[in-house]
Amino acid sequence: MKSANVIAIGEALIDRLGPPGGDPSVDMPVIDCFGGAPANVACGLSRLGANVSFVGSLGNDIFGENFKSLLIRRGINTAGLQQDNLRPTRVVLVRRDNFGERFFEGFDGDRGMGFADQAISRDQIINDWPAVAENTKWLVIGTIPLASEISSKALLWCIENALYSGIKIALDLNWRPTFWRNKVSNVLEPSIKEKNEIISILKNVSLIKLAKEEAEYFFNTSNPIEVSLSLTNRPSVIITDGSNPISWLINNHIGKSLPMALSNVVDTTGAGDAFMAGLIYKLLSVELDKISKQMAEEIIQFAIACGAHVCKGAGAIDPQPYIEDIDKLLSFSNGGMS
Repeated sequence: MKSANVIAIGEALIDRLGPPGGDPSVDMPVIDCFGGAPANVACGLSRLGANVSFVGSLGNDIFGENFKSLLIRRGINTAGLQQDNLRPTRVVLVRRDNFGERFFEGFDGDRGMGFADQAISRDQIINDWPAVAENTKWLVIGTIPLASEISSKALLWCIENALYSGIKIALDLNWRPTFWRNKVSNVLEPSIKEKNEIISILKNVSLIKLAKEEAEYFFNTSNPIEVSLSLTNRPSVIITDGSNPISWLINNHIGKSLPMALSNVVDTTGAGDAFMAGLIYKLLSVELDKISKQMAEEIIQFAIACGAHVCKGAGAIDPQPYIEDIDKLLSFSNGGMS
């Protein structure tokens, strides 16, 4: 088995997409798509040609079996993939508006013990780590495992071990209140407890990607310089804002990059994860502290193209691009930078 250059840890789940403008819990037809931010990033990286391991937990059910088969087909190292015989693979109900934007509506399938991704075993990760972590440069994490006591212990062990081993950590803040509260909530802003749990791990990361509203929730600013300066480790920070310019700070270089103009958007699910996959893919071939301003601009533009490509199809994983897709998209793009 090829050695991994990237480890992604966290949730693998099913996104149940309702019909545009409809309710995924009652309206038909629905589309069940493989998803979960870390799994999406792993699949995106693999399709781009990177060596990647995925660490997570799936239920012993048809969704879990099919997801594992997908990961194997993508060439992903599944030595760290766990199977939960007590909890099912999580199904997330995703409402889509008529413009392709998506909103999380809650979950389906809980039998009373939660879902497999909430019970990633630290002990099993410790046992599997030698088969997962060889020649690893980046650990890619999100924050959703922190919402579960069991998975939180697993994530924190991976962070600690990565730091000890000299592996850089990239984090997608990925604030999803539904996952923390296990129900649809009208209160989008994190509580003090939720905010503190997430901020506690940010001091260990080299790179943070977050949306503008997440930056404002957690840092009271959408300026990447101010976000970075608020943390002792001074990480690189990328702040996305939908169809508005992306603000970034990479190796102390600052800039704004224009997103690609999109037509015929089918579904925006997984666009941010494809962006993250493109970002990490480019960072595999360069040291973070050696990046110039021009290199940073090119890296961000590549990531933008990865995110844009995914919006052309349903779900987060099936429409992910190959390298040649991005080369073609960039060659025809009129996107610019400032």
